[in-house]
This record gives sequence, C-alpha cells and structure tokens, in this order.
Amino acid sequence: MATAALCLALPGVVLAGSPALAGQVPPVDLRIDTLSSSPEGLALGWTRPEGNWAYTVQAARTIDGIWITPEWRASWPQTGAAWTDTGIGRDAHRFYRVLAVEPSERGHLLSSEVIGVYGTVQIKTLLKLAGVDFEPQLGVEVRQLVYETIDPIGNRTVASGALVLPQGFSAPVPLVTYQHGTMAARSEAPSLAGGLELMIGVAFASVGYAASLPDYLGLGVSTIRHPYHHAKSEATAAVDMLRATRQFCAANNRLLNDQLFLFGYSQGGHATLALLRELETFLPDEFPVTAAAPMAGAYDLAGTTAADILSGRRLPNPYYFALLLSAYQDLYHFADSLEAMLVEPWRTTVPPLLDGEHSGAEINAAMPDEVLRALRPEIAAALRDDPDHPLRQALEVNSLLDWTPVSPLRLYHCTGDQDVVFANSIAARDAFAARGAAVELIEPAPGADHGGCVMPSLLDALAWFETFRGGPGLFAARPAR
Repeated sequence: MATAALCLALPGVVLAGSPALAGQVPPVDLRIDTLSSSPEGLALGWTRPEGNWAYTVQAARTIDGIWITPEWRASWPQTGAAWTDTGIGRDAHRFYRVLAVEPSERGHLLSSEVIGVYGTVQIKTLLKLAGVDFEPQLGVEVRQLVYETIDPIGNRTVASGALVLPQGFSAPVPLVTYQHGTMAARSEAPSLAGGLELMIGVAFASVGYAASLPDYLGLGVSTIRHPYHHAKSEATAAVDMLRATRQFCAANNRLLNDQLFLFGYSQGGHATLALLRELETFLPDEFPVTAAAPMAGAYDLAGTTAADILSGRRLPNPYYFALLLSAYQDLYHFADSLEAMLVEPWRTTVPPLLDGEHSGAEINAAMPDEVLRALRPEIAAALRDDPDHPLRQALEVNSLLDWTPVSPLRLYHCTGDQDVVFANSIAARDAFAARGAAVELIEPAPGADHGGCVMPSLLDALAWFETFRGGPGLFAARPAR
C-alpha cells in the first residue's frame, strides 16, 4: 500500500494530506484535490501518483474513529481517480482517505494441483469414521487452487482453496461453495489439512456437485494474519475462489450448469451470509444465487454476540474472542498493539499464539474462560459503557443484518448452541422479515449444541438444495420443509 490523503466532508472543506500509514513503502504523491456535493452524494477526486495503482476509499465518523471501506457499485479496488459517496446525507460528517494499492486480477488462477482422489468406498468409510452415515455415488478428485485476490484494504494478495470435482459424470453439474468454520492455524485449512471440513466438500461432490472451499485469507497458503469475522474479506476471498473455480473448469472441460449454492457453518455461516450479500448487491449478473444456507453464524456481532461476551459467562472456546480481538486490532487499530489491551499473564502468553501457527486448543489453554478478565479493566469497562467504542463500531461494521436478501435463504441453527448463541439467527431472521424477505429458520436437531448441530444441518441443506436441481438428481432428497 502506498500513502493516503485525508479530508473532512463539511461545507467549506479544508483538505489536508495525511502522513503515510504505518508500514507504507514507498510513499507516493496522492492528494484529494476535489470535494463537492452532487445529487448522488459527496464526490471526491484525487491526483494520480506515478506508477500503476488502484485505489481504495475509506471513511471514518471522527478523526480518531475506525476506518471502514464504504460500499460502492464499481469494481473494487477502483482504477479511476474519482468516487462518490452515495450513502452519506448532505449534512453528515465524515473523514476520508484514499489508499493507493497494488492492482490485482481478482480470481486469476495461478496454480492447480491434485491433492487427493477418493473412491466411493473410501469416502463412505471416512465419513463413517466421522460418525456420518452417507452414501456417495461418485468418486471425486480434490485440487488445491491458488489464485489472486485482495486483502482487507484492496492490495493484491494470494489465497488458496480446495476444489472437489465428481468423477465419471459428464453432464453439467451445479457449483456449491462451502465456507468452513473457525480455525486458528494456516495448516488446518481445507486445501492443506483435509479433515472433516474437506470431507464436507467431498461428500457434496460425490453426489454430483462441483464444490469450492475457500481457505480464507490468512489460512492455507496466505501468509497475512487471518482477518477473522471480517465480512468484506470473507466475501471477496470466496468470490475470487469461485472465479478461479470457473476458470479451471472452463479450461479443463469440466462443465458447470447455471446453478450456484452457498452454505457454511459457524464462522462459515457468517462468511456465507457475507458472501450472499456481496453477490446479490454487487455481482448479481456474474453469480446469480440459486439458494443459500448459512448455519450457526454470528450474524448479529454488534448486538447478540457483544451482549454474550459482555455477560461475563464462561465461554466454551475463548480462543474465538482472542482471534476476533487480534484481527480487529490489525484491521482497525484501536490501540497501540494487542499487548497494550491485555493484562498479565495474558499480555505475555496470548499474542505469540495468534501467529497462524498454533491451534485453537493451544490458544484456549492460554485464555481465561471469562474472556474479559484478559483485558485491562478500563478497556473492559469502556466496552460495557460506551456504545461508540471502536471495537463496538467494528462489530457493527461486520454485522450482517442491514440488507434485504432476495435469493431463497434458510438459516440453520440449534437452540443448545453455546459457542454461537441461537439468538444470532433469530435476530437475522427477524431483521430480514422486517425488510420483507421470506427467510426460514430451521432447527434440524432440536436442543443440539454447536457440534451436534453440524451434520443434521448439512444433510438437511443438501436435501433442500436437491429440490432445486430440476429432477431427482443423484442424491435421494428428502421432501423440502
């Protein structure tokens, strides 16, 4: 990333150049030089520095507030040197900065490598060992795809994912994208570790789907810190994995039909809903969605999840909070460092474990079950008392309730979930219903906990997806609810 320009959106605006952000090299001559009101909103223009750059505009409510990337309809990052904020009223106040970033050919496939081939007997046996009774009907081939994408501010970066394709099936198949649950170590990602997350894609491919499984940024081959529960980059990584998947299939005569299904569990539920919002809002022609099934996701981060954290209850997996705090500190810079927010012994023991090389179990062992004990008392108090605390703002930015889904949508969750409380799904259903969207909330295993709800949700979603395939398909689908 290069340098930035900063201005205040007020009548009689004063424009000021900002210093280069931390770690920005080399600085370039980038300045906002025009700012004007228009019927569409507030229009910004800036100088073009020398070199090949793309641009990301960010905004903040106050000069010391968190920087966010407002939504716009053009491709992102953009190549032009002008932008209009259509989401701000004439009398609203905002600060802006423009970041010059390295251009990316989003979704460009860089490499493809076979990492596994599974026959039906092997698939059935592996799923049986995981406690799943499933009848695969096709063998599958698993590939690791490496592709270009963007990081949370729009810089070019590289990510990976697993692509699972059915074998011995010549008809065009639907495309399904599965967003996996929380993992702390890069090596646990589907395209590297295999395991149950990969086997979910294998199971879907074995009944006639092409399954795309993004590793996310910061996992798999990606070397940046994982931007945990950052809605925009969860979505862009999955979008670009879909593009890489289509590129591979087109080049290798693997035929896809026009159907696209989305699903994911836990963090993957949040990522799936973020992906659906991204596709419906910005890419409806490129990726029309057939149906989506987010599962057990923290959709209401600013409300339900914040209240749960602040309740002080003992959390089953406190490492979720450690990942969230670390990621949001990286993204929004509330403090000088993560260490500056913590007290001993956690100030010393926890940050080194958040390097992408340690497992959730290792981080859990270093965290208190009552996670607020790890924070400095004044920070914990500010979180409780200040609704505009920067962390609260970050949770609000990454919540997923302020839009209206149009695709067929089912939310899956179980009431016994103590990791991601069920009220997240109630809040999402009710928010969407208030906007006129018909969304179902399905509890496939009444009273089940977070782990116990996984397979019933996946199997019910698969049966539901089959009802869209225009015939019986390969999977013996149960009746739709």
